[in-house]
Amino acid sequence: MISRPWVRISIIGVAVGISVLGFILTSGLYFRIGFPLDDAWIHQTYARNLVQNGEWAYIPGQVSGGSTSPLWTLLIAIGQFTGDIPLFWTFLIGAFSLFGITILGDRIFHSIDGENGVAPPRYFPWVGLFLAFEWHLVWAAASGMETALFAVIILLFYYFLNKGSKSWWITGMLTGMAIWIRPDGITLAGPLIIVLLFQRRPWHERFVEISKSFLIFLLLFLPYLAFMYLVTGNMWPNTFYAKQMEYSILLQLPIFVRIIALAELPLVGAGILLLPGFFWFCWISIRNRNGYQVAMVCWLIGYILMYVLWLPVIYQHGRYLMPAMPIYFVTGIMGTKWVIKRFLGGGGWQRILKTSWVILIGLVCLIFYGYGALAYADDVAIIETEMVNTAKWIGENIPKRDVIAAHDIGALGYYGNHRLVDLAGLISPEIIPIIRDETSLAIYLDAKHVNYLVTFPGWYPILTQNRTLLFTTHGEYSVQAGGENMSIYEWK
Repeated sequence: MISRPWVRISIIGVAVGISVLGFILTSGLYFRIGFPLDDAWIHQTYARNLVQNGEWAYIPGQVSGGSTSPLWTLLIAIGQFTGDIPLFWTFLIGAFSLFGITILGDRIFHSIDGENGVAPPRYFPWVGLFLAFEWHLVWAAASGMETALFAVIILLFYYFLNKGSKSWWITGMLTGMAIWIRPDGITLAGPLIIVLLFQRRPWHERFVEISKSFLIFLLLFLPYLAFMYLVTGNMWPNTFYAKQMEYSILLQLPIFVRIIALAELPLVGAGILLLPGFFWFCWISIRNRNGYQVAMVCWLIGYILMYVLWLPVIYQHGRYLMPAMPIYFVTGIMGTKWVIKRFLGGGGWQRILKTSWVILIGLVCLIFYGYGALAYADDVAIIETEMVNTAKWIGENIPKRDVIAAHDIGALGYYGNHRLVDLAGLISPEIIPIIRDETSLAIYLDAKHVNYLVTFPGWYPILTQNRTLLFTTHGEYSVQAGGENMSIYEWK
């Protein structure tokens, strides 16, 4: 009965619905429903202006490249027809993305399992349920960002990559699509090459196959580069340059510190219990010279190292690494099963230890689901009390003709609808070279005739010094988390 696809899909679908709804309801009971990231409002603002004005702009009339994910912005733009604040539509896409993660993760797990002589799935879809309640993935699905959708494309890529020569064109297409969701998607070209190199076929046949795949990839990648050049004047989104410049000081940390800081992010929760299994999966994959499995491991390690070398940030629960986490979880669970079968296959105490380990993984997953729901609710409360409340106050009290400088422009753009100078450089790329130089920023703000500065005081101690404080949120959640209150200062 469980082996029937519709039964497994139904069980996983119900679990995903409960999981995502649990996070959203927790935030509603804790404070109110919203997004846990100010960046989510950036996408909503681009989506609204696209629908209302037919232009790719954050500020109406000014084409810009502040949206990292054009495809995500297009998808959530549909929600602009559902109401003034299309939270429901965005959450629905996120829930379907998590559903895709769980289904694909379950299928990839069993495809690897089948390669090692195990019968097709006839037992409960534990892998899908683990992914449905893994707190990082639920947080991503309810974040209002493209993170979960990107993870779906990654898993879909690996699903077809394992099907061999009949699917090379699909893998090339998915690699191109991934870039339209996040620039990181270009990293999927690496596993494609690894799998082709591991094939036991004549070199000229491998060359033909890889050429077909990369031709399809280029048909999607080149339009992306052209689009970005038209809206930004560069080949990549403004965030690609702005984030690296803003957090460049982190590159001064020793590399081993950065590696540990990022590599431990998937381990917060039940992931730590999968670490031995992941190492075993790596060993077995290399020993068996399985190109597909080696490609998964190499990509995961390479993806983490990419952020170690260019953007070693760990804030917001490691959201930049969340798209790669399903690969770790699936391979870790697979390796754990192999470890149990290899070393704990007997009776007596071995059976007890095996059962205890499996139960412990499930319990830790559920415990951290609860932790994740509370963390998500707190994140939403901070954004709502600081960024959203400030943006609404500005919309009601500051004339539209005035110019506002701010570091967090998401909610401000959606609710304030003023002329903005973006201190993070997303829609003001000329700021990127001076993004951490407050003296130069002050000169720049004067040149742009800025009227008000909106920020957390500690972020810009020089810019806020001796400025007249006009408004502060007095929000409790940011202060409880060790932060400050968003404040508005008169600049000129």
